[in-house]
Amino acid sequence: MAKVTIKNVDKSFGDNQVLHNVNLEINDGEFLVLVGPSGCGKSTLLRIIAGLEESSNGDIYIGDDRVNDVEPKNRDIAMVFQNYALYPHMNVFDNMGFGLKLQKIASAEIDSRVSAAAEILGIGDLLKRRPKELSGGQRQRVAVGRAIVRNPSVFLFDEPLSNLDAKLRVQMRTEIKKLHAKLGTTMIYVTHDQVEAMTMGDRIAVLKDGHLLQADAPLNLYNQPTNQFVASFIGSPSMNFLDVNVNTSNGIQLVNENFKLKYPREEHDGLAEYSGRNVILGVRPEHLELTKSGEGIAVQMEVSELMGSESYLYTLCGESQVVARVQSNYLFKIDETVNFLPQYKNLHFFDPISGIKID
Repeated sequence: MAKVTIKNVDKSFGDNQVLHNVNLEINDGEFLVLVGPSGCGKSTLLRIIAGLEESSNGDIYIGDDRVNDVEPKNRDIAMVFQNYALYPHMNVFDNMGFGLKLQKIASAEIDSRVSAAAEILGIGDLLKRRPKELSGGQRQRVAVGRAIVRNPSVFLFDEPLSNLDAKLRVQMRTEIKKLHAKLGTTMIYVTHDQVEAMTMGDRIAVLKDGHLLQADAPLNLYNQPTNQFVASFIGSPSMNFLDVNVNTSNGIQLVNENFKLKYPREEHDGLAEYSGRNVILGVRPEHLELTKSGEGIAVQMEVSELMGSESYLYTLCGESQVVARVQSNYLFKIDETVNFLPQYKNLHFFDPISGIKID
């Protein structure tokens, strides 16, 4: 096991800079998830850690060793890709043990490592099958097993579940987390799926346009995002955003052309500094409560999605969409007007220019 340290890493492809001064430390034995939209640089960063790409600037440390000039095969890492990349002419046992065979490890040791990995992954009865005889989930287990047998200091996962169906993705998320708990090895996992990130990571690092925006525990990211992008990216359905003007002539009022909210001053002293100015109000769908009092945010119903015990209500406030998560015992009609009262203690406010959260 080893910690991984990323110091001042830049990466450019010609005139296109895809990583900007990334600094991040992954603790020994930690499961860290790199998350962000397509093109944010997360896979490039993973490939730089693996040695498959060279950084334009900065340093990578695995343990206490600077590995910028170390060949990938000598970095003591194992990588699992989105594509399983199994040899079709080899059975499962040979696929898992092939890398060890190339290292000229004794046959008895290969047998021992492959058998142990197969037992951990529950594929001991598949060792004689070839890839074409396996399901997608089984192939993914073989790919993970091929990494396990190397006993690396660091595991790198590059969107390994993208090719699986929804049910298998949920199952494999659980399997990988159980694997991490059993092995205790440092794992760095790349995904664009924030649900994967929230359910799997000890910490999540959010990237956008090559910039690391925030790295924190999942619940801290969810409850205390540092900026509007992190707030919007983490959480499903996404956080709602509405433009409001801060009026402090009589307490604090949040004024929108479609509603006016009397805001408890003790909930957010920092808002007073924005008196007379516009800010962005952020509220998560689960923090909106239906009310018949006529107070709160008046919206027009568009679509109601039944999810079982709860429903997602897609509504319009002026031209802004507002999504609420409510119990499923409510029935609504299209174009019906309803009112949502926000939980004031759970509101977020962001500067409209910088996007930084207002504390």
